[in-house]
Formats: sequence, C-alpha cells, structure tokens
Amino acid sequence: MIDRRILLASAMSLAAFSAFRWLGLGGNANAGEKSAAKFEIEKTPEEWRKQLSAAQYNVLREAGTERPYSSPLNKEKRKGTFACAGCDLPLFASETKFESGTGWPSFYQALPNAIVEKSDRTMMMVRTETLCRRCGGHLGHVFDDGPKPTGLRYCMNGLALTFKPADGSST
Repeated sequence: MIDRRILLASAMSLAAFSAFRWLGLGGNANAGEKSAAKFEIEKTPEEWRKQLSAAQYNVLREAGTERPYSSPLNKEKRKGTFACAGCDLPLFASETKFESGTGWPSFYQALPNAIVEKSDRTMMMVRTETLCRRCGGHLGHVFDDGPKPTGLRYCMNGLALTFKPADGSST
C-alpha cells in the first residue's frame, strides 16, 4: 500500500520541478530558443569575447542585466542613433528616447527591422525579451507601460548599445 506522505511528497516534487522549468529558474530556459535561431552575424563565444568587454558579453550574449543608473547613455540627450554594441545595427532614434525613471535607457519605438522579440520566462514572470535582429544580442525587454504614441517602453541595457551622434562627433 502507498503511504500518503510519499504520494504527497512525490506530487509536490513534480509540481516544483514543473514550476522551475516553466519559470526558467535554475538555468536559462530560453537558451535553446535563442541558440536555435539563425542570425546574419554568428560568432563563436570566443570570437564574441575578443570583441566585447566582459560586461558587454554578459549582457549581449548571456542575457545579463547591468545595474540601474550605471549607464552613461541614460544622460545622452544629443540627436543621433543608438546602435547594437555587438554588430553596429541601428536600433533606436534619439527622438524616441525618454526618461522612464527605471535607471535604464528607454525608448518608445525601435527602428524598422531592427529587433526581434521572444518570450522570456525567467525571474518568476513572463516578459518580452528584445534581441538585435542581426546578431541576436540581448538588448533588454519591452513593456506596455510607455508613453504615446506607441504605449511601449523598450527598457534597454546601456552596455548593449552604442551612440552615434547625428553631427558625426565621437561619443
């Protein structure tokens, strides 16, 4: 005869395992999704490490997050374009940047054909991750609490971006 305690413990273990898998805890549940996608620019981890700083690699290639308020791009007010730090693809026009109060550079609209989105079930929530369309670099997440005209807030890691001023001066 089956002991009720063993049956209950087994059911709880199965439920916990399922929750961990669904929420993406204990590892990157989305890693297979990203690695299965094909991008125009594909490099080995070693090639990316040679090109990027350790902090940029963590954000762009491992879906890390920089500390809030740590990016100099938060204070960038000049006209220009924000591009992918991994492949230089233009991503956001400066005119769409706004102060969200979150501590990360925020935009209400991406440039056409600049990003791709995918479901992110890490951090015990479901969010929409944004990736560079050309190299697949993790940029941040998009939320539906932004300003008009789109109502979107692209909350980006400054380490994933570079800024190119419209006047051609260096950053």
